[in-house]
Amino acid sequence: MIKITLPDGTVLEHESGVTGLQIAESISPRLAADVLACGVNGETVELNRPITEDASLILYKWDDEEGKHAFWHTSAHLMAEALQELYPGMQFGIGPAIERGFYYDVMPPEGVVIRESDFPAIEKKMMELVQRKEALVRKSISKGDALKFFGDHGQTYKNELIADLEDGHITTYTQGAFTDLCRGPHLMSTAPIKAAKVTAVSSAYWRGDEKRPQMTRIYAITFPKKKLLDEYITLMEEAKKRDHRRIGKEMELFMFSERVGKGLPMWLPKGTALRLRLEDFLKKIQKRFGYQQVMTPHIGGKNLYITSGHWAHYGKDSFRPITTPEEGEEYLLKPMNCPHHCEIYASKPRSYKDLPLRLAEFGTVYRYEQSGELHGLTRVRSFTQDDAHLYCRPEQVKEEFIRVMDIIGIIFRALDFNNFEAQISLRDPNDKEKYIGSDEVWEQAERAIIEACEEKGLPTRTELGEAAFYGPKLDFMVKDALGRRWQLGTIQVDYNLPERFQLEYTGEDNLKHRPVMIHRAPFGSMERFVAVLIEHTAGHFPLWLAPDQVAILPISEKYNDYANRVREYFEQQDVRCIIDDRDEKIGRKIRDNEMKRVPYMVIVGEKEQADGLVSVRKQGGTELGSMKFEDFAKKILDEVREMTEKY
Repeated sequence: MIKITLPDGTVLEHESGVTGLQIAESISPRLAADVLACGVNGETVELNRPITEDASLILYKWDDEEGKHAFWHTSAHLMAEALQELYPGMQFGIGPAIERGFYYDVMPPEGVVIRESDFPAIEKKMMELVQRKEALVRKSISKGDALKFFGDHGQTYKNELIADLEDGHITTYTQGAFTDLCRGPHLMSTAPIKAAKVTAVSSAYWRGDEKRPQMTRIYAITFPKKKLLDEYITLMEEAKKRDHRRIGKEMELFMFSERVGKGLPMWLPKGTALRLRLEDFLKKIQKRFGYQQVMTPHIGGKNLYITSGHWAHYGKDSFRPITTPEEGEEYLLKPMNCPHHCEIYASKPRSYKDLPLRLAEFGTVYRYEQSGELHGLTRVRSFTQDDAHLYCRPEQVKEEFIRVMDIIGIIFRALDFNNFEAQISLRDPNDKEKYIGSDEVWEQAERAIIEACEEKGLPTRTELGEAAFYGPKLDFMVKDALGRRWQLGTIQVDYNLPERFQLEYTGEDNLKHRPVMIHRAPFGSMERFVAVLIEHTAGHFPLWLAPDQVAILPISEKYNDYANRVREYFEQQDVRCIIDDRDEKIGRKIRDNEMKRVPYMVIVGEKEQADGLVSVRKQGGTELGSMKFEDFAKKILDEVREMTEKY
């Protein structure tokens, strides 16, 4: 007999070899019908995998991320099986589950191009195969047999993957006539899949290498109920309306130019003003929390990044080095701000009395993202981080963590990101070799992060093995208005750079000590944050942040002079406004300014001009009546003050 411990602490006894499904059946037939996969001692596995020793067990359903992952991983194999039937000779690369659905990288037979018009046929074939309720059969296979099997089937990309694997740790999964190289986990069969939607097709370089062949990447999503697919389609239609690229163009916030270069955004006047207001907002908060602003160059000597380790770890993702006429002199476009800040720290002797030292910079960095991965402002080659690096004594880490969490909390509340959780990423206790730093400093830092989250009452999830090699971290995952998860904000503890740059401070004992370094970016990057904010608000920014707060709409050109008088007063009062003095009917002006998402519109005509009034209309159609334009300006300023003073 073996002991099975459930998440609530209940301990069950079963015979060795029992499966997750059998345990679920023993608890409740309804539970057994809903469960998709299970976690055994922290590893997600199939429900029919035998458990042969004492174990902790979690049963995963559709609402669990692990359940969705197994569902969509199985669905990727189902789509591959459909593609194999539809396009004989298809070669397969990789097909992972992703946050929403899955994709498969494939190389179609010569002359075959998969287009959007082919999606219905792929979906139909997938659902035909589902009717067979094919079981997924896991098999361990030797490296030699795997190479022969996939070689005999002409799967050259699979054989390349196999070549990198260790013999004795290779498994395949088979359903029907399709066999894939895979570690799992999966559903027991394809039967739970009730609805499928192919969502997109694009190209992707094999293994992300521009020098390798371009494959076809097919995205799709599946569900256990048709109703869930219908809801997803509705959600995607709303997401299209909120697409930051579309709204950014309508509101004239930013642009891209092929001549300037792919992935290099340019901020237009209204977008620049919005971005600068966000920066000013954070600078004021940082000043309260004792940060000092610095500025560093957009380039750095290659040796700087060799010293920091970034060249070894991220060199392939950087732009190529810039050579100068001086022999052996090379520079890089700055991929990170932290090495520059380390040099600032090292520029003079530091004492324990100087710590913590908090250096902040809105620093623009450059990464060479693959062209196929670029996407609006969310994936670019040039972006500005709201970066800060805190240098502190080990015993100060917890307090500094709490202070950074306070800053992130202020930003999230001010911008209505109220639905979020934090992920605590710790090192793998069973594989400490890949991390630098002693057990003592790691335990101290991890304990500081956990206690800081507990003190703040922050909802968290903990992931073992997800820490950076240089220290544990805390990532903030935000859900937007459509329920999509975004990573916004991160706090990382770093023992690596202080060691590499030989950073020191003189302690109370008059001896030299290494400071602990904390990386911190509440926005993450200005580009990505603005993109998420646009999609979260659908472009309806809070009044204090909106590029234009008021649109002044004269009924006809006879009232343009009065409209300009109102505008001049508003501008004197720091109310941001525009005049729409086009020769158009007032209805057209209202519709157009609704599209520009201006929070307030004021209409001026004969009565307004005669009495010094404005007729006020709120974004969305609410009529607020007439009032003195001086009173309306005060209303705007009071509303902004109420929004911002509490932060």
